[in-house]
Amino acid sequence: MKLTAIREIKGEIVLKSGLRIGAGDMEMQIGGTDNPIIKHPHTQEPYIPGSSIKGKVRSLLEMKSGLMIHTNGEPLQPKDLDKLSGDDQKEAEKILKLFGSGGSAEPEEKARLGPTRVSFADCALTDKWLEKAREQRLALIEVKSENRIDRIRGTARDPRFMERVPAGTKFEFGVSLKILDPNEEKDLLDCLLLGLKLLEMDALGGSGSRGYGRIEFNFTDKAVQEKFKELNPF
Repeated sequence: MKLTAIREIKGEIVLKSGLRIGAGDMEMQIGGTDNPIIKHPHTQEPYIPGSSIKGKVRSLLEMKSGLMIHTNGEPLQPKDLDKLSGDDQKEAEKILKLFGSGGSAEPEEKARLGPTRVSFADCALTDKWLEKAREQRLALIEVKSENRIDRIRGTARDPRFMERVPAGTKFEFGVSLKILDPNEEKDLLDCLLLGLKLLEMDALGGSGSRGYGRIEFNFTDKAVQEKFKELNPF
């Protein structure tokens, strides 16, 4: 097994609706929002963690493959390959090669599949978008109020205030694909693009069922963009 090339796929992510990726352990400030989003600690500008994209793409690919029935909803692991055969096993191997086998895998299982092939970069705001935002005084973060409805009284209850990045914001996007076997390049690239297409059709971040997190990919490479545009997962 030898590294023969690294394929880089670059472009931008355009938000079609507000995006919310929570900060997790930030302290609640008096007069602040209940649910702050993740921001760069130095600039306080929002960004998209590469881990968020990687996790959601992997999850969607595993859902699309139908392999969850063999894993009881847990992430796919090398040990699950023994339960599979034919096309299911090939699909599982592609996912594991792309996204890795996790810390619980045995050394011999990891050796069989090799190292994780994809690396997702954190996505910062594009320079052009930042310049536009500063010139036009556009907000980089918005606060959206939400509540729940009392089914009997028909009144709003339990208001909460959610930070999110506004629709129209643009982020840099980059993912690299390690090629350890030239014969697997096409299959792994196709699988990766399929996962990104599923993400575009679904949602990124939290509250996707309420309309958050709709995104669009625009790739720099015209051939990749055309191929992506023509993809029909179903």
